[in-house]
Formats: sequence, C-alpha cells, structure tokens
Amino acid sequence: MANPQWKSPQSPVAIYSSPDSPQSPMYSPQPNFDSAYQRVNGVRETGIIEKLLHSYGFIQCCDRDARLFFHYSQYEGNVDNMKPGDEVEFEMSLDRRTGKPIACHVIKLQSGSVTFEVMSEERVMGLVTTEAKPARNKSPAEVGYVAIQVGNRREPGLSGPTELGRVSYEQAGEHFYIPYGVEDVEGGVQLKKGDEVSFFIATDKRMEDMQPKSWRDKPAKVVPDPRNGNVRARKVQLISSVPVERYMGVVCSMKESFGFIERADVVKEIFFHYSEYPGDIREIELGDDVEFSIAARNGKEVATHIKKLIEGTVVFEDVSNERIQGKVIKPLPRGPQRRQSDPLSGRLSYDTGDTTKEIPFGDRDQRSECSLQVADIVEFNIATDRRDKLQRATNIDLLPETFCTTGEKREMGLVAAMKEGFGFIKCVDRDARMFFHFSELLDPMRELHIGDEVEFTVVPECDSRLSQDPSSAQRNHAIRIKPLPKGTVSFHKVSSERLMGVVDKEAGSPGMPNMKGSKSPKKQQERDVELGIILYDICGEKETITYHLRDTDPRSTPQQGDQVEFSVSEQKKTGTRLAVNIKVLNRPSAQRLQGFIATLKDNFGFIETANHEKEIFFHFSEFDGDITALDLGDEVEYSTVRKNNKVSAERIAKLPPGTIVAEETDPTILHGKVVRPLRSIDPQQPEYQGLIQVTHEDGSDDGESRMYPYGITSLTDKREFLQKGDVVNFQVAVCSGGEQRAAKVQAVRKRVRGSVDTIKGQFGFINYEVGDNKKLFFHLSEVHDGSDLSPGDKVEFVVVCNQKSGKYSACSVKKVAGSDVVQARPERLMHRLKSVNLENENGPRLIVLRQPKGPDSGNSKGFIFQRSSRKPGELPSDITVNGHSTNGN
Repeated sequence: MANPQWKSPQSPVAIYSSPDSPQSPMYSPQPNFDSAYQRVNGVRETGIIEKLLHSYGFIQCCDRDARLFFHYSQYEGNVDNMKPGDEVEFEMSLDRRTGKPIACHVIKLQSGSVTFEVMSEERVMGLVTTEAKPARNKSPAEVGYVAIQVGNRREPGLSGPTELGRVSYEQAGEHFYIPYGVEDVEGGVQLKKGDEVSFFIATDKRMEDMQPKSWRDKPAKVVPDPRNGNVRARKVQLISSVPVERYMGVVCSMKESFGFIERADVVKEIFFHYSEYPGDIREIELGDDVEFSIAARNGKEVATHIKKLIEGTVVFEDVSNERIQGKVIKPLPRGPQRRQSDPLSGRLSYDTGDTTKEIPFGDRDQRSECSLQVADIVEFNIATDRRDKLQRATNIDLLPETFCTTGEKREMGLVAAMKEGFGFIKCVDRDARMFFHFSELLDPMRELHIGDEVEFTVVPECDSRLSQDPSSAQRNHAIRIKPLPKGTVSFHKVSSERLMGVVDKEAGSPGMPNMKGSKSPKKQQERDVELGIILYDICGEKETITYHLRDTDPRSTPQQGDQVEFSVSEQKKTGTRLAVNIKVLNRPSAQRLQGFIATLKDNFGFIETANHEKEIFFHFSEFDGDITALDLGDEVEYSTVRKNNKVSAERIAKLPPGTIVAEETDPTILHGKVVRPLRSIDPQQPEYQGLIQVTHEDGSDDGESRMYPYGITSLTDKREFLQKGDVVNFQVAVCSGGEQRAAKVQAVRKRVRGSVDTIKGQFGFINYEVGDNKKLFFHLSEVHDGSDLSPGDKVEFVVVCNQKSGKYSACSVKKVAGSDVVQARPERLMHRLKSVNLENENGPRLIVLRQPKGPDSGNSKGFIFQRSSRKPGELPSDITVNGHSTNGN
C-alpha cells in the first residue's frame, strides 16, 4: 500500500521557472519557494532520471539547476522498464507533509527530446592549448549521466573522469579558455597543441538564472562570457594543424603504468605514460619499434602520441660485413659483479696492420652466452652507432683453435642429469658430478640430451660469499661445453692385447634390489652382482681377473672350465682391472642326459631326471622341434647349463618311447595314501618327489609305516592331480641302483559326469554344482588325448579341492561319446535329506491314509474307483481317519 504522504498533489501545481522564459501567468511567491521562481499552474518540465532506489528516485531538471524527488507511484508507466538516463516529463508539486518540492505525473519521453545547453549562434575561432584525452579505467562508482552531442541535439549518456582539453579564443581584447572533450571533436580527429580550430560555445541552461542582469540584456549575437556561466566548446572542427616533429626509438623498459624509449636520434632514453598510446597497451612489448612526439610536462620531456612501427624500422647502428679476428684482453665479469654501470665492460684487441686497437663489447654481443677468458681467440664484426659514432664488437664467436693455443685443460664426460636451465655431467677423471648451465654451450642451437658425450673446462664458481671466507671451499662447475661424437668418451682404458684363460667361477646376474637398504635400486643391483673369475697365465705366473656377466656374449655365456679370450679394462678413476670383450674359444664336451617331461606351463616346463630324484627347469625355446608335440611323461635328452646361479636344461630333443630302460615292477597291488604331493602340486616344498604311505584296503595304517617315493612317471594317468590324503593303489618298482619307488599309481576316486558350459581360452567351466558354486572350473591341459571340447559336450571327470585356496576344480577330464549324462543330485539337497530326523516326535509327521493304486488290470484305461463329486472341506466316504470310516460305518 502506498505511503499516506503520496496523495494527490496540491492544486494548482507549483513549479520553479526562469523569469525570462515564456511561461503561463506567474503566481505570487510562497514561503516555501525561492524568491527567484514563481508558481505556474499546469506547466510541465523535462528532465533526466538521475538515480533510482528501492521505491523512489531523483530527476535532474533540464531547464534549471534543480534535483527533484519522485515516488514510483507517480510514474505513469511500467516501473520495471524505468532506468537511469531516461528522459521524462513531469509536473512539480509540494509534499504536504514536508512542504518540499517533488515531481509528479512523470511520463517517459522519446530519446533525444531533452537538452541542457544553448548554443551560440556563430562559430568562434581559437587555438588548442591543452589536448583532451579519452577516459580510461572507469569504475561504476565514477560513472554518471550527462548530455552527449549527437548530430544537432544533446542526448543523455555515460560520463566518467575524462581528461578535458582547453581551447582559447579572443573577445574584446581578452583571451578566454574553455574546456572541451574528445567527444566534442567532429570527425574523430586527434587535436594537438597549437592546432587552429572553430567551435560553438554551449551554455548550460540551468545556470542562466544565476547570470547577472547585464548578461541577459546583451545582444543575442555577442559571444557569451565564460566567466558568467558554465560554458564549453562544442562541435569543434580542425581548421589547420600545426606541424609536429616525429621521432623514432625502441621500447627499452616497461613498468606498471609507464615505460622508457631509447631514442634513435640521440643516446638518451625518454619517459612515456601508457595513456599516450591510443590502442591497447598490451600490444606494446619490449624491443618494439615506435614513433612518437615530444612534449614538455612539468619541465621534463616526455613522449606523446606513440605509434607502433614495423619491426626493423629503427636502426641504431651500422654493422660491417667484414669478420675480424682478435683476442680477449678483458672478459665480462661473472657472478654478482656482472651487474655494473658500464654496459660495455669487455675488451677485445685486434691488429689493423699498422697498429693494435682495442674495442669494447657487452653482454648482448656474443652469439652464445658461454664464458670468455683472457687470451681467447674470437671472431667478430664492428658495429658503429649512428648517434655518436661509437664502435663496439658484436656477433662474437669463440674459435676452436683457442683450446690448442692457450693450453686450456679440457675434460670429458657424459650428461647424467638435466633440469630446467641446468644439468650435471658425469666426469671421466673425477668422482663428483659437475654442475653446468645451458648458457655455457658453445653452440646455443644444439640441444643436449641425457647420455650425450661432451668436452668442457672446469673452473671455480664465482661467489662473493665464498671469496670473503678464505676457509670456504669453492664449488667447481663446467663451462664452454662442446658436444662430442658418439663413442669418444670412455671411462675405462682397454688394452689392445688379447689374453687367454679358463673360467674358474661363473658370473651371476644381479638379484632383486633391497629397497630398504638402498635408496637407489640400480646401485643396490651393482653391489649385489656376483663377479666371475678367470684364471690366466702371464709371464709364467698364475693371475686371476674378475669379470661381469654383461661383458660376455649372451648367446654363449662362459661356463666353468670354458677356455676364453678377453681384453683387460682399467678404470681411469680407481685403476680397477676387469676382463671385457670375453669370447668362448673352447668348451668341454657336455654330457647328454636323459629324463621325462614332468611339468608343462605357458612357455616353460620341468624335466624329471632319469633317477627320478629332482626336476630341471627348461624354456620352450630350448626344445628342438614342435613344442606342441611334447606331453607329460615323454622321454627327452638334454644338456645342463648354469644360468643366474641356477641349473637349467638346453638343447632338448625328444626320444622314442622305451629309450630309457624301465624298472622292474612287482605285480603285487598295494593300497596307500599320499602323505606328500609332487612339488608341481605344492611349489613351497623343497623336495620334488612325493611320498605314498602303505595302508590297508579300508584306509587304516598297516602298522609298518612303509613309504615309497613317486614322480610323474609313477602315475598311470600323468594328468592325475594327487593331493595330500588321496587314497591310491600302486605297485613297487626297483630302480637300477636298488632303490624302491611307487609305480603305476592310480587314484581311488569317484568319477562324475557333467556337460561343458563354456570354453574361454585355455580354461572352461562344467555344469556341476559343488559347494557354493554351480559351475566347476577346469584347465584344458587336464583334458585327455587332447580332445577338442565345445559347450554342451558330455564329459567325465574327477572333482578335486585345492588345499591352499579351498576352491574346487575338475581334473582328468575325458570326453564321453554318445551317452546321456545322468546329473547327480546336488550335494546341497543330499545334505538337507541327511539332516532330516525321522525319530523327532515334536516335528511334523506324515501319515499314509491310503496307498496309491494304479490302473486296473482289465485295460479299462482308467481306475477301478469312480470319481464322485464332493463339497470343499469334506473327505470322501471311503477314507479312514484314525481307524474310523468317514461314512459312519
């Protein structure tokens, strides 16, 4: 609801008006009004909305200097569409409560209907004394609403803290100065100081009532006196431009809001403010060529009207094409002394034929940033400054003959590490790694990588803090770095003489690093490596020398007893001697052994020796033939070799069945149980062979505790998965050495049947429920005769449980051809039936009331009893319950 004070305005409406304006009849002054204004009935005024708040606002009057309050309820239109800057028409009234003037009956006008100023009838000629600049970095708090010139009328617009210029004109022998803005200049011309211009003088109508009476009595054509009102130059036109000298230079420094330009006409820098560049100051960068004018500000020269030029426009010096050779007599200082007042602190000397001249140079005159030293031989050009004719050396290159003539000690090494801007070199002749900076590369275009071979000079680091303390050791670093061809750097000195010897001890490969004992796994491996030993004869005396496995041919690793040829390598740092470039000359004939295939994995396996005591590792690559032709129990021939301190089989060949003489077997069949499986079943046990303990047929101990070892060849079914506790039948075989072992071992197990569910690569699943799983896992290596299985095939298998994981799987899988598989009742149902207690009287019991009867013998295709209808809940009449008939008999 509106505030009670916003009632209908008083009648007649009272407003302020200028006495000279042709308005309606005036009213007598009221006590609440200024004496310079009269109350006028029904007169409407124009203005601009200056400010809007929550439910009210303020209007700036256009015809007088007044600011009136108005409430939103007095706005005749949509309040939501009202905004600051809108041009409006209104009447003035008095607030009944306070008696203050307010605006009412506010109506929005079309844009361009309102004007603040009155223009002079004729143009005035004058000169620009101060240049106007556009407003920059205006914040919302600094923005207001003023009238802006648009065509022939004034429109409201944004105004901020602009820098106004001034023009001067002469009137009646006196000079006057009035302001103007960038928006007042026609044609977008940028005016400069001294330009001749013409303009109109605009007087603010709101200030007319404050003019003295003599001003109002002057003729209309007389130019207004700026001292008597708020005037401004409008519609400024350029008549003639004053010629301005332009200068060129290069931006040499840029700060937060200003910078400096190095002038191309004199050896001097000139200040400039960012506001002197008409565009985006971010377009200007260090080193840019610019053009500018010079103006005096506060008694100092500054650059104005800055314009960016094409790169290469400004040239400070002329560089000769002739390359001159000279010597360094004073290098540039390094370290903390590098920053000093003299920009050309270096000195070179060169021979002109008649005499020797000196020429300066600075930091930017070297093509590379590497350090120069006294007596260095260099090549350069001479640059002559156009401003003061000063000469200096530029494009300085260090010549390679410097290192030969000066006797500079050069060292070699490998780039070991690289960071951002610096790196470290592993030295050939030093234990410590040497620091270097990328700026010390002789060829700045060459990119270094880790492992690159380099040549360098070592000098102490220039550090004023260290030099103040004589007891402090200075840190060395590498300078003047030159990349070398691959293979130039060697940390060992290898003799050209070849020696011969015999391997006394085989070298081993490094084991797994001990991460707790060493921060670097690589260094830990180097400490854990086992060196080999070669025994050789020199000058009639027996000598030994060690060697690494990496210095041998991996295709023919030296073994104990091999005759080898080698060279001697001496480490430059420590003098340690090692055998390198080792080549096997002669190897004693290796004994061929026989055995049986015990295990086959993905790409390796194990061979059971002929005496059945152990197994030997082999890789499939060592088999001579098709590896798919190998099967468990096959007889093979092989040789042994020691690799990585372990014996393995090589050059494996398959033998015909029966090549290895079979043991004599006692035909007596014994009963027993497995007390230790094969190592292929339990890889944690150290022994390869399993053990079978003799028992009675019922599984009880026979009292003698007889045990027989067995291997893969002892099994009748080589794919049998015997575990600890499995019941078996077996016979006893006698080996050639008289030892007894189990033979023809057969597991006493129940074989079950099922159907293949899925095949996935080298394994699959069978539809068989055991435990909590309804699918039983099996590996294709457990399939007999290599039969190809597909989903839906009927198979027969044995269910085994892994004693470690507790998971069930199928082994000894055989494909069943042409017979239906009878699914066994699930174990969970069998367990549930076994848990039913028939003797429990408290549980539910079933009582047979009538035995079922089949069809009659008369082939009547039905039953002898006729079906009769009965009501729900009633028993048939022939049913007996607890000895009594339901029909009452």
